[in-house]
Amino acid sequence: MKASSIKGELESCASLVNDFLVSSLEGKPKALYQASSHYIRSGGKRLRPFMVVKGCELLGGNLKRALPAAGAVELVHNFTLVHDDIMDNDEMRHGVPTVHKHFGLPLAILGGDVLFSKSFELLSYNGRKAGISDRAITEMTGRLANACTVICEGQVTDIDFASNSKFPSEAQYVDMIGKKTAALFEVSCALGALSSPDPAERDVENLSSFGRHVGVAFQLVDDLIGAIGDPKLTGKAAGNDIREGKKTLPILLALRKAKGDDRDRLLKVFGSKGASASEIRDAVRVVSDVGVGEDVRNAARQHMSRALESLAGYDGPAKSSLKFAADFIVGRSL
Repeated sequence: MKASSIKGELESCASLVNDFLVSSLEGKPKALYQASSHYIRSGGKRLRPFMVVKGCELLGGNLKRALPAAGAVELVHNFTLVHDDIMDNDEMRHGVPTVHKHFGLPLAILGGDVLFSKSFELLSYNGRKAGISDRAITEMTGRLANACTVICEGQVTDIDFASNSKFPSEAQYVDMIGKKTAALFEVSCALGALSSPDPAERDVENLSSFGRHVGVAFQLVDDLIGAIGDPKLTGKAAGNDIREGKKTLPILLALRKAKGDDRDRLLKVFGSKGASASEIRDAVRVVSDVGVGEDVRNAARQHMSRALESLAGYDGPAKSSLKFAADFIVGRSL
């Protein structure tokens, strides 16, 4: 499968999920639902819904059965984005003003709450209409609720990292992103399996493992992009994570490897929102030159290898789509 093919599959799935979600987020007061659907209408790759759909198809299901769960995980994802942006006081996302900047803080909070509650509404009511059994819906609801709790635990751990003068270990960092980011990929694949006609417990666990490791790999690469990515390719400001003082793996590794003046240049910019453009460029150069890029990508590849091991017993077009989607995630350009 070519890169253009997987991009086409992702775009097709994203379009179907978007239409489903926009139609599900209509009502009055109009401003509340506009706030809720703000990020959905602004675009996005819809990676997590894609994992749901292909996980379902891998086990003999179809789009109709997968769509309620695919929509539910995307609503939870958008819920976390709305609240993350409030906590970080970010002003832009996906090229548009953040929800709280555009609609105000009260509507942003309430809009996020709508996304959270609607996700479980889609799972229960729409899942039943799609032919999902009550037993499967109960299991899916419990797993998605647990994932939401785990995401909150990861977010608090990340906040603790930021407020603590000490730097976390690599293991502590991977554990944090395993909760904050990978938990939603994991449950996406689990819900895909549970949406299929007759999933075995082994199938659910295998798909969950695939999603968990892909999620960790995704965040590792995303953090690398945030540290040294080319803004022309990524759409993110170069060195933004360094200036913000984010204790991501590439920055932690760079601080460990850099010596003398190079380490001083990096520390001068780390957490300094007033750093000049030239100082940021110097810091990005330090992170790039000490070779952490390959270290982080190797870590991501290790998780990718473990993810693919989870799919070893399966075959068919859906497996190929999942594999190439994971490769696409990890192989994003810097």
